[in-house]
Amino acid sequence: MISREAKGKEIAQSANQVKRLSDQSYDVRSQTGNGFYRVVCKKFKWACSCPDHEYRAIECKHIWAVRFSLAIRKEVQASNTHIIPLLDVHSCIYCHSENIVRDGMRHNRYGDIQKWFCKTCSGYFTINLGFERMKASPQAITSAMQLYFSGESLRNVQKFLRLQGVNVSHVAIYKWIGKYVSLMQSYLDKITPQVSDVWRADEIYVKMRGNPRWIFALIDDETRFWIAREVADSKERHDARNLLHTGAELAEKKPRLFITDGLAAYHEAYMREFFTQNRQTEHIAHISFASSGHHNNNKMERFNGEIRDREKVMRSLKKEDTPIIGGYQIYHNFIRPHMGLEGKTPAEAAGITIEGRDKWLTLIKNASKKRMVGN
Repeated sequence: MISREAKGKEIAQSANQVKRLSDQSYDVRSQTGNGFYRVVCKKFKWACSCPDHEYRAIECKHIWAVRFSLAIRKEVQASNTHIIPLLDVHSCIYCHSENIVRDGMRHNRYGDIQKWFCKTCSGYFTINLGFERMKASPQAITSAMQLYFSGESLRNVQKFLRLQGVNVSHVAIYKWIGKYVSLMQSYLDKITPQVSDVWRADEIYVKMRGNPRWIFALIDDETRFWIAREVADSKERHDARNLLHTGAELAEKKPRLFITDGLAAYHEAYMREFFTQNRQTEHIAHISFASSGHHNNNKMERFNGEIRDREKVMRSLKKEDTPIIGGYQIYHNFIRPHMGLEGKTPAEAAGITIEGRDKWLTLIKNASKKRMVGN
C-alpha cells in the first residue's frame, strides 16, 4: 500500500496540482474529483479540509504535497541564484586573468589608489572602480546613501560626514544619489529575480512640490520584491498597463494570481496585459484588510508604510523623475533585510545574492564594470 507521504510527493511532482494562495494557504487538487482541498498553516501546524485529516487528525497526502511543493520551490530557487560578486583585485576586472602587475599609483586628496595592468588583455584598472574622479572616498559615499535611504535627511547625512572629516554640501550628497542610483538601475534591470506567481499592486498618495501624485507599485507576494513602479498625477484616470508590462518584462513571466484593490485602472490594465483566453492569470480585485483570509492586503499596507515613513523625512518629493524613488526601490530590494523574510532581503529571497558587507559598494562596482565592458 502506498503511504500518504509517497502519494503527496507524487502530487507535488505533477503539474497544476498544488495552487499557492499565500504563504500559509494552498489549494491541492482532489485526486478523486474535480475540486480542491484547502491546506493552511495555523500556529506552525498544517491543516487540511479533506475528510482524511478532519476525521483522523493525521497528515494527509495533501499536506505532504504542500510540504514537497515547498521543498521543490526552494531547490529551484537555490539552483537559479544569481551572485553579484566582490570584485577581486587579484584578477583582471575585464578578463579575470591573474596575470596582473602593479603599475604605479593614482593620487587624490583622500589617499593613494593602486593602479594595475593586465598582461593578458593589456587593460588598466584600479580598485576604485566606479568612484573615479570623485572627491570623496567610496566609504563616505556609500555611508551617505545608507543613512539617507534608511531615514536620515540630507542635512543630517551632511553633519555625519563632517564628523568623519568629509566636508561636503547636502546638494553634493543629492548629486551622489542621482549619479549612483541611475548607474545601479541600468545594471539591476538586466538581472531577472526569481519571483513567485502571485503579485500585488497598490498605490500610495504623495506630494511633489505641493501637488498631489500617486506612486503605483507592483510587489511579489512571496519575496516582497518590488518589481515595478510608476508615478501618476491621477488615481482613477491612470493607465496602469505600463506598470504590468514593465513587471512582466523584468520577471520574464506573468503571474498566476494578480491581487489588487477595487481600482478600475488595475482591471483595465489586467485585461490588456495579462488576460488570455485560457485565463493563465486570475485577477482578484476585492480584498479584505482583516488579519484573516488569504487575500488580505496586509503586506501592501506594510510596504506603503515604508514609503510613508521615508516621505516624512524627505518632506516632499520635488519631481516625478526624482532618483529618490528609484533609490528607495534599490534599498528595499537589495539592501534592507525584512523580518518577514527571516532577515533576508527581497533580492536574496528572489535568488539574487550580493557579496560583501557593504552591498552599496558591491553594486556600484559591478554596475561600473558592466558599463565599461559594454555588456
